[in-house]
Amino acid sequence: MTSGAKPAGKHADERPLFPPLDAYATGMLDVGPPHRLYWEQSGNPKGLPVVFLHGGPGAGTAPAYRRFFDPERYRIVLFDQRGAGRSTPEADLTDNTTSHLVADIERLREHLGIERWIVFGGSWGSTLALAYGEAFPQCCIGFILRGIFLFSQDEIDWFIGGGAARGNGMGWFFPEAHRSFAAHIPPAERDDLLVAYYKRLTDPDPTVHKPAAAAWCAYENACSRLIPAGRGARADAADQYYVGALSMARIEAHYMMHGGFLAPDQLLDGLGVLADHPAVIVQGRYDMVCPIATADRLARAWSGAQYRVVADAGHSSMEPGIRAALVKATEDFKLYR
Repeated sequence: MTSGAKPAGKHADERPLFPPLDAYATGMLDVGPPHRLYWEQSGNPKGLPVVFLHGGPGAGTAPAYRRFFDPERYRIVLFDQRGAGRSTPEADLTDNTTSHLVADIERLREHLGIERWIVFGGSWGSTLALAYGEAFPQCCIGFILRGIFLFSQDEIDWFIGGGAARGNGMGWFFPEAHRSFAAHIPPAERDDLLVAYYKRLTDPDPTVHKPAAAAWCAYENACSRLIPAGRGARADAADQYYVGALSMARIEAHYMMHGGFLAPDQLLDGLGVLADHPAVIVQGRYDMVCPIATADRLARAWSGAQYRVVADAGHSSMEPGIRAALVKATEDFKLYR
Protein backbone atom coordinates (compact mmCIF):
# COMPACT_ATOMS: atom_id res chain seq x y z
CA MET A 1 0.00 0.00 0.00
CA THR A 2 1.21 3.50 -0.75
CA SER A 3 1.10 6.55 1.49
CA GLY A 4 -0.28 10.03 0.95
CA ALA A 5 -3.71 11.59 1.22
CA LYS A 6 -6.15 10.53 -1.49
CA PRO A 7 -9.75 11.63 -1.96
CA ALA A 8 -12.14 8.74 -1.62
CA GLY A 9 -13.81 9.63 -4.91
CA LYS A 10 -17.52 9.93 -5.40
CA HIS A 11 -18.34 7.75 -2.41
CA ALA A 12 -15.65 5.26 -3.44
CA ASP A 13 -17.66 3.99 -6.42
CA GLU A 14 -20.86 4.08 -4.32
CA ARG A 15 -20.10 0.71 -2.76
CA PRO A 16 -23.04 -0.42 -0.62
CA LEU A 17 -22.87 -2.41 2.56
CA PHE A 18 -23.05 -6.17 2.21
CA PRO A 19 -26.45 -7.79 2.88
CA PRO A 20 -27.60 -8.39 6.47
CA LEU A 21 -26.34 -11.61 8.02
CA ASP A 22 -26.67 -13.51 11.27
CA ALA A 23 -23.90 -14.55 13.62
CA TYR A 24 -22.99 -18.24 13.45
CA ALA A 25 -21.48 -18.28 16.96
CA THR A 26 -21.85 -16.16 20.10
CA GLY A 27 -20.57 -16.34 23.64
CA MET A 28 -19.63 -14.57 26.83
CA LEU A 29 -15.94 -14.33 27.72
CA ASP A 30 -14.95 -14.04 31.38
CA VAL A 31 -12.13 -11.49 31.61
CA GLY A 32 -12.01 -11.24 35.39
CA PRO A 33 -14.64 -10.15 37.90
CA PRO A 34 -16.99 -8.48 37.45
CA HIS A 35 -16.68 -8.36 33.64
CA ARG A 36 -17.99 -10.76 31.03
CA LEU A 37 -17.75 -9.75 27.37
CA TYR A 38 -20.27 -10.53 24.65
CA TRP A 39 -18.64 -11.76 21.42
CA GLU A 40 -19.90 -13.08 18.12
CA GLN A 41 -18.64 -14.46 14.82
CA SER A 42 -20.26 -14.18 11.41
CA GLY A 43 -19.29 -14.70 7.79
CA ASN A 44 -16.93 -17.50 6.74
CA PRO A 45 -15.45 -19.56 9.63
CA LYS A 46 -12.41 -20.25 7.42
CA GLY A 47 -12.16 -16.71 6.08
CA LEU A 48 -9.72 -13.88 6.71
CA PRO A 49 -10.14 -12.92 10.39
CA VAL A 50 -11.08 -9.34 11.24
CA VAL A 51 -11.95 -7.89 14.65
CA PHE A 52 -14.27 -4.87 14.88
CA LEU A 53 -13.51 -2.40 17.69
CA HIS A 54 -16.50 -0.18 18.45
CA GLY A 55 -16.39 3.45 19.41
CA GLY A 56 -17.34 5.39 22.47
CA PRO A 57 -15.79 4.02 24.58
CA GLY A 58 -19.00 2.41 25.72
CA ALA A 59 -21.02 2.49 22.52
CA GLY A 60 -21.21 -1.26 21.86
CA THR A 61 -21.70 -3.12 18.59
CA ALA A 62 -24.71 -3.53 16.28
CA PRO A 63 -25.59 -6.11 13.58
CA ALA A 64 -25.06 -3.49 10.85
CA TYR A 65 -21.33 -3.51 11.60
CA ARG A 66 -21.04 -7.02 10.18
CA ARG A 67 -21.98 -5.58 6.82
CA PHE A 68 -18.70 -3.76 6.16
CA PHE A 69 -17.17 -7.15 5.31
CA ASP A 70 -17.73 -9.67 2.50
CA PRO A 71 -19.22 -12.63 4.41
CA GLU A 72 -17.80 -15.10 1.89
CA ARG A 73 -14.25 -13.93 2.46
CA TYR A 74 -14.13 -12.72 6.06
CA ARG A 75 -14.39 -14.32 9.48
CA ILE A 76 -16.00 -11.36 11.24
CA VAL A 77 -15.49 -10.95 14.99
CA LEU A 78 -17.50 -8.37 16.92
CA PHE A 79 -17.48 -7.91 20.67
CA ASP A 80 -18.72 -5.42 23.24
CA GLN A 81 -16.04 -3.84 25.41
CA ARG A 82 -16.23 -3.77 29.21
CA GLY A 83 -19.50 -2.32 30.42
CA ALA A 84 -20.85 -1.78 26.88
CA GLY A 85 -23.58 -3.35 24.77
CA ARG A 86 -24.41 -6.88 25.85
CA SER A 87 -21.36 -7.23 28.07
CA THR A 88 -22.01 -7.32 31.81
CA PRO A 89 -22.30 -5.54 34.15
CA GLU A 90 -23.70 -2.58 32.22
CA ALA A 91 -21.77 0.69 32.43
CA ASP A 92 -19.40 -0.67 35.07
CA LEU A 93 -16.14 1.28 35.53
CA THR A 94 -14.34 -1.34 37.63
CA ASP A 95 -10.97 -2.18 36.03
CA ASN A 96 -12.13 -0.37 32.91
CA THR A 97 -8.97 1.13 31.38
CA THR A 98 -7.24 1.02 28.02
CA SER A 99 -4.73 -1.57 29.20
CA HIS A 100 -7.57 -3.80 30.40
CA LEU A 101 -9.31 -3.51 27.02
CA VAL A 102 -6.09 -4.28 25.15
CA ALA A 103 -5.64 -7.41 27.26
CA ASP A 104 -9.29 -8.37 26.58
CA ILE A 105 -8.75 -8.22 22.80
CA GLU A 106 -5.76 -10.51 23.07
CA ARG A 107 -7.64 -12.91 25.35
CA LEU A 108 -10.48 -13.05 22.82
CA ARG A 109 -8.06 -13.76 19.96
CA GLU A 110 -6.58 -16.65 21.90
CA HIS A 111 -10.04 -17.89 22.95
CA LEU A 112 -11.17 -18.04 19.33
CA GLY A 113 -7.96 -19.72 18.15
CA ILE A 114 -7.07 -16.97 15.69
CA GLU A 115 -3.38 -16.59 14.83
CA ARG A 116 -3.51 -13.10 13.28
CA TRP A 117 -6.31 -10.75 12.32
CA ILE A 118 -7.09 -7.43 10.68
CA VAL A 119 -7.98 -4.76 13.23
CA PHE A 120 -10.87 -2.46 12.23
CA GLY A 121 -11.77 0.46 14.48
CA GLY A 122 -13.45 3.85 14.30
CA SER A 123 -13.36 6.88 16.61
CA TRP A 124 -12.43 5.46 20.05
CA GLY A 125 -12.07 2.16 18.20
CA SER A 126 -9.17 3.69 16.26
CA THR A 127 -7.51 4.66 19.56
CA LEU A 128 -7.93 1.16 20.91
CA ALA A 129 -6.79 -0.43 17.64
CA LEU A 130 -3.51 1.49 17.80
CA ALA A 131 -3.00 0.68 21.47
CA TYR A 132 -3.62 -3.02 20.81
CA GLY A 133 -1.49 -3.07 17.67
CA GLU A 134 1.45 -1.48 19.42
CA ALA A 135 1.18 -3.99 22.27
CA PHE A 136 0.72 -7.04 20.00
CA PRO A 137 2.03 -6.17 16.52
CA GLN A 138 2.78 -9.82 15.75
CA CYS A 139 -0.95 -10.61 16.04
CA CYS A 140 -2.07 -7.98 13.53
CA ILE A 141 -2.27 -8.38 9.75
CA GLY A 142 -3.10 -4.71 9.24
CA PHE A 143 -5.45 -1.90 10.21
CA ILE A 144 -8.54 -0.13 8.89
CA LEU A 145 -9.14 3.00 10.97
CA ARG A 146 -11.82 5.70 10.79
CA GLY A 147 -12.40 9.04 12.49
CA ILE A 148 -9.05 9.13 14.27
CA PHE A 149 -8.90 10.00 17.96
CA LEU A 150 -5.58 9.96 19.83
CA PHE A 151 -6.89 11.17 23.21
CA SER A 152 -4.90 14.37 23.48
CA GLN A 153 -6.16 17.02 25.90
CA ASP A 154 -6.90 19.25 22.92
CA GLU A 155 -9.26 16.62 21.50
CA ILE A 156 -11.05 16.22 24.83
CA ASP A 157 -11.42 19.98 25.24
CA TRP A 158 -12.73 20.28 21.68
CA PHE A 159 -15.41 17.67 22.36
CA ILE A 160 -16.55 19.09 25.70
CA GLY A 161 -16.29 22.80 24.96
CA GLY A 162 -17.37 25.36 27.55
CA GLY A 163 -15.23 27.50 29.81
CA ALA A 164 -13.61 30.74 28.70
CA ALA A 165 -10.12 29.23 28.48
CA ARG A 166 -11.16 26.48 26.09
CA GLY A 167 -13.66 28.23 23.86
CA ASN A 168 -16.63 26.25 22.66
CA GLY A 169 -15.04 23.42 20.63
CA MET A 170 -17.75 21.64 18.69
CA GLY A 171 -20.10 24.35 19.87
CA TRP A 172 -18.62 26.74 17.30
CA PHE A 173 -20.29 24.57 14.66
CA PHE A 174 -23.22 23.15 16.64
CA PRO A 175 -24.16 26.01 18.99
CA GLU A 176 -27.72 24.78 19.54
CA ALA A 177 -26.51 21.31 20.54
CA HIS A 178 -23.85 22.71 22.85
CA ARG A 179 -26.33 25.08 24.52
CA SER A 180 -28.57 22.10 25.31
CA PHE A 181 -25.57 20.12 26.54
CA ALA A 182 -24.46 22.93 28.85
CA ALA A 183 -28.01 23.73 29.98
CA HIS A 184 -28.26 20.39 31.77
CA ILE A 185 -25.60 21.65 34.19
CA PRO A 186 -26.27 24.48 36.70
CA PRO A 187 -24.56 27.76 35.70
CA ALA A 188 -22.14 27.62 38.64
CA GLU A 189 -20.63 24.37 37.32
CA ARG A 190 -20.46 25.14 33.61
CA ASP A 191 -16.82 26.22 33.62
CA ASP A 192 -15.87 22.52 33.74
CA LEU A 193 -18.58 20.53 32.00
CA LEU A 194 -16.60 17.29 32.02
CA VAL A 195 -16.27 17.25 35.82
CA ALA A 196 -19.91 18.26 36.22
CA TYR A 197 -21.15 15.53 33.91
CA TYR A 198 -18.86 12.88 35.39
CA LYS A 199 -20.23 13.62 38.86
CA ARG A 200 -23.77 13.06 37.60
CA LEU A 201 -23.02 10.10 35.33
CA THR A 202 -21.40 8.22 38.21
CA ASP A 203 -24.14 9.07 40.68
CA PRO A 204 -25.94 5.83 41.68
CA ASP A 205 -29.35 7.52 41.56
CA PRO A 206 -31.07 6.81 38.18
CA THR A 207 -32.94 10.10 38.40
CA VAL A 208 -29.53 11.80 38.24
CA HIS A 209 -27.50 9.65 35.86
CA LYS A 210 -30.18 8.82 33.30
CA PRO A 211 -31.00 12.36 32.19
CA ALA A 212 -27.29 13.24 32.23
CA ALA A 213 -26.56 10.27 29.97
CA ALA A 214 -29.36 11.25 27.59
CA ALA A 215 -28.10 14.84 27.38
CA TRP A 216 -24.51 13.70 26.75
CA CYS A 217 -25.49 11.28 23.98
CA ALA A 218 -27.88 13.75 22.37
CA TYR A 219 -25.03 16.27 22.11
CA GLU A 220 -22.64 13.78 20.54
CA ASN A 221 -25.25 12.43 18.13
CA ALA A 222 -26.18 15.93 17.01
CA CYS A 223 -22.56 16.61 16.03
CA SER A 224 -21.79 13.28 14.35
CA ARG A 225 -23.19 13.78 10.84
CA LEU A 226 -22.56 16.27 8.10
CA ILE A 227 -26.31 16.16 7.36
CA PRO A 228 -28.19 15.76 10.67
CA ALA A 229 -30.82 13.08 11.16
CA GLY A 230 -34.45 14.17 10.94
CA ARG A 231 -36.11 15.91 13.85
CA GLY A 232 -38.15 12.81 14.63
CA ALA A 233 -35.08 10.62 15.06
CA ARG A 234 -34.89 11.23 18.82
CA ALA A 235 -36.81 12.95 21.57
CA ASP A 236 -35.45 15.83 23.64
CA ALA A 237 -32.63 14.77 25.93
CA ALA A 238 -34.63 15.63 29.02
CA ASP A 239 -37.33 13.14 28.07
CA GLN A 240 -35.35 10.42 26.33
CA TYR A 241 -33.30 7.58 27.81
CA TYR A 242 -32.40 4.82 25.40
CA VAL A 243 -30.60 1.52 25.70
CA GLY A 244 -26.85 2.04 25.83
CA ALA A 245 -26.95 5.75 26.73
CA LEU A 246 -25.62 5.23 30.24
CA SER A 247 -22.79 2.95 29.08
CA MET A 248 -21.81 5.34 26.32
CA ALA A 249 -21.88 8.51 28.41
CA ARG A 250 -20.49 7.17 31.69
CA ILE A 251 -17.63 5.20 30.16
CA GLU A 252 -16.78 7.96 27.69
CA ALA A 253 -16.61 10.53 30.48
CA HIS A 254 -14.56 8.11 32.59
CA TYR A 255 -11.94 7.77 29.87
CA MET A 256 -11.90 11.52 29.21
CA MET A 257 -11.39 12.23 32.91
CA HIS A 258 -8.30 10.00 32.78
CA GLY A 259 -6.84 11.08 29.44
CA GLY A 260 -7.74 7.75 27.86
CA PHE A 261 -5.37 6.08 30.34
CA LEU A 262 -2.59 6.96 27.88
CA ALA A 263 0.56 9.05 28.20
CA PRO A 264 0.71 12.20 26.01
CA ASP A 265 1.48 11.22 22.41
CA GLN A 266 1.86 7.57 23.48
CA LEU A 267 0.24 6.20 20.34
CA LEU A 268 2.24 8.35 17.92
CA ASP A 269 5.48 7.62 19.77
CA GLY A 270 4.83 3.87 19.58
CA LEU A 271 4.06 3.68 15.85
CA GLY A 272 7.48 2.30 14.94
CA VAL A 273 6.44 -1.30 15.61
CA LEU A 274 3.65 -0.93 13.02
CA ALA A 275 5.77 0.59 10.26
CA ASP A 276 5.55 -2.54 8.10
CA HIS A 277 1.85 -3.20 8.66
CA PRO A 278 -0.59 -2.21 5.89
CA ALA A 279 -3.14 0.36 7.02
CA VAL A 280 -5.95 2.49 5.64
CA ILE A 281 -7.05 5.66 7.42
CA VAL A 282 -10.54 6.87 6.46
CA GLN A 283 -11.45 10.37 7.59
CA GLY A 284 -14.42 12.65 6.95
CA ARG A 285 -13.30 16.14 5.97
CA TYR A 286 -16.00 17.69 8.17
CA ASP A 287 -15.76 15.32 11.13
CA MET A 288 -16.53 17.54 14.13
CA VAL A 289 -16.30 14.84 16.80
CA CYS A 290 -12.80 13.77 15.73
CA PRO A 291 -11.46 16.67 13.64
CA ILE A 292 -9.29 15.87 10.63
CA ALA A 293 -6.17 17.47 12.13
CA THR A 294 -5.70 14.34 14.27
CA ALA A 295 -5.96 11.98 11.29
CA ASP A 296 -3.48 14.19 9.48
CA ARG A 297 -1.02 13.87 12.36
CA LEU A 298 -1.33 10.09 12.31
CA ALA A 299 -0.99 9.84 8.53
CA ARG A 300 2.17 11.97 8.53
CA ALA A 301 3.69 9.86 11.30
CA TRP A 302 2.73 6.52 9.70
CA SER A 303 4.52 6.48 6.36
CA GLY A 304 3.12 3.11 5.30
CA ALA A 305 -0.55 4.02 5.75
CA GLN A 306 -2.98 5.00 3.03
CA TYR A 307 -4.86 8.15 3.96
CA ARG A 308 -8.30 8.51 2.38
CA VAL A 309 -10.20 11.73 3.02
CA VAL A 310 -13.93 11.68 2.30
CA ALA A 311 -14.75 15.18 1.08
CA ASP A 312 -18.46 15.22 1.91
CA ALA A 313 -18.72 13.46 5.26
CA GLY A 314 -18.66 14.03 9.00
CA HIS A 315 -18.00 11.48 11.74
CA SER A 316 -20.58 8.71 11.52
CA SER A 317 -19.49 5.42 9.97
CA MET A 318 -22.93 5.16 8.36
CA GLU A 319 -22.70 8.35 6.32
CA PRO A 320 -22.66 7.35 2.64
CA GLY A 321 -19.12 8.48 1.87
CA ILE A 322 -17.57 6.98 5.01
CA ARG A 323 -19.50 3.74 4.60
CA ALA A 324 -18.36 3.38 0.99
CA ALA A 325 -14.73 4.13 1.83
CA LEU A 326 -14.73 1.54 4.61
CA VAL A 327 -16.19 -1.14 2.35
CA LYS A 328 -13.57 -0.31 -0.28
CA ALA A 329 -10.88 -0.72 2.37
CA THR A 330 -12.17 -4.14 3.41
CA GLU A 331 -12.27 -5.17 -0.25
CA ASP A 332 -8.67 -4.02 -0.68
CA PHE A 333 -7.59 -6.03 2.35
CA LYS A 334 -8.78 -9.31 0.84
CA LEU A 335 -5.28 -9.64 -0.61
CA TYR A 336 -3.71 -10.01 2.83
CA ARG A 337 -3.48 -13.04 5.00
